[in-house]
Amino acid sequence: MQFRSAYFCGMHKKKLVVLSGAGISAESGLKTFRDSDGLWEGFDLEEVATPRGWRKNPELVLDFYNMRRKNVLAAEPNAAHYGLAELENYYDVQIITQNIDDLHERAGSLNVLHLHGEIFKMCSEQDRRHVKEIRVNIKLGDLAPDGFQYRPDIVWFEEPVELIPVAMDIVSMAEILVIVGTSLVVYPAAGLINFAPYDIPKFIVDKKIPYTSAIPHLTAIEKPASEGIKELMEILEKH
Repeated sequence: MQFRSAYFCGMHKKKLVVLSGAGISAESGLKTFRDSDGLWEGFDLEEVATPRGWRKNPELVLDFYNMRRKNVLAAEPNAAHYGLAELENYYDVQIITQNIDDLHERAGSLNVLHLHGEIFKMCSEQDRRHVKEIRVNIKLGDLAPDGFQYRPDIVWFEEPVELIPVAMDIVSMAEILVIVGTSLVVYPAAGLINFAPYDIPKFIVDKKIPYTSAIPHLTAIEKPASEGIKELMEILEKH
């Protein structure tokens, strides 16, 4: 896509903040669980995505995330990921994602904040400051420098989302807000939209638009992420 000359170097790049969720990675073949009654590929989320589940059966949790890691390694970014990366040519883009995959980065996005952790990192179960990159399986007996078991560096249900204050600050400075592939039901991430300046243009891209009537200055694009981001880019090009 060719943007008009006003978007090129020498002009102020507006700050465009993206909130992305599982829907953007679904087109790359990564499963979502928001419509599956609490089951994710046959797993009960209580068993594999909570601290209680970890304490009860850490091997099951490790097996689950080892499988997720293999799935992400096999996946490729799709047109929506590449479209958002392309927007960095014309905007100061910051992506805040709920996703644990690295598809935004592989598509070329440079500024990505992972609210819920990253599948290619592991941390000590005792002190999450002990973090290490991991591309293979995490096994029972793999110990962090503090002597405790390594676990996936993922924010599980019932754990605090420590990066929320950082995300709030980013959203509060947005000049354009884009929401793509998220149901806006998982808190605290869903509440970030409330920190966007009232009068900025906002866009939501999803194949099924959630309830959004209370959001001012919002344009809804009810399409899958790839088609929707293409339409978003066409709209932005005209303004």
